[in-house]
Amino acid sequence: LLGVIMDFHCEIFHRDFEDLTALEDFRLEEDTECLDSFVMNEMHCDKLVVPPKSSVIPEMHFKKGTTTLGFRFQGGIILSVDSRASTGQFVASSTVQKVLEINDFLLGTMAGGAADCQYWERVLGRECRMWELRNKERVTVAAASKILANITYSYRGRGLSMGTMVAGSDKFGTALYYVDSEGTRIKGDVFSVGSGSIYAYGVLDTGYRWDLSVEDAVDLGRRAIYHAVTRDAGSGGRISVYHVHESGWKKISMDDAMDLHWNTYEPEKRKGA
Repeated sequence: LLGVIMDFHCEIFHRDFEDLTALEDFRLEEDTECLDSFVMNEMHCDKLVVPPKSSVIPEMHFKKGTTTLGFRFQGGIILSVDSRASTGQFVASSTVQKVLEINDFLLGTMAGGAADCQYWERVLGRECRMWELRNKERVTVAAASKILANITYSYRGRGLSMGTMVAGSDKFGTALYYVDSEGTRIKGDVFSVGSGSIYAYGVLDTGYRWDLSVEDAVDLGRRAIYHAVTRDAGSGGRISVYHVHESGWKKISMDDAMDLHWNTYEPEKRKGA
């Protein structure tokens, strides 16, 4: 009898051991499947949520707007600019000084990237001073514009955005040059640069003459920028006018465009309102 009982207990123990082993194998398989599923889900989530790593910095192309102009006449050169700096659809500033005073006889305008124009025309001022120290005479407008054109040409294709005018007087008289970020350098009598230049050109083509008086030339430059400001969303703020003559340059005026609109050019509309 004792032997029969021992055989019965051994059979039960053996059966329980097999059941326990099978259960552990099932749990191990289930855990493995869950782990595989978790890993796959994590990989899938990585593909959906985490962006691929890249060493390339995305470029940001913000639309820029401005209006600058310059023209020669019998009394020298008139430069007129607005003061709005735009970043895409936003107005970044309404008080930007877009005529850069390089030295006592040279002025530069800025259109395009404000930082590019300000920095490189500041460098131009330093290079002009070095030129004067080497040559023992005042730098010419042609030499100054050529220095700037050489700088922009050497950085061509590297993202500079510049459309500048260099105006001044030297031993040869007054001169006006256009220089851009591609290294282009053009000498001329009438230039307008910026998103509002098409409107400014319309006014300049109508009123420009070589024999303008200083007063008429100043009014023409101011009026051309005013009409560009009223039509071009990228231009605005204050209108500055400079006069370049044989003895140097002089800042004539700085007027708020809205004040000019209501008080000078369209006063009847204020009365009607």
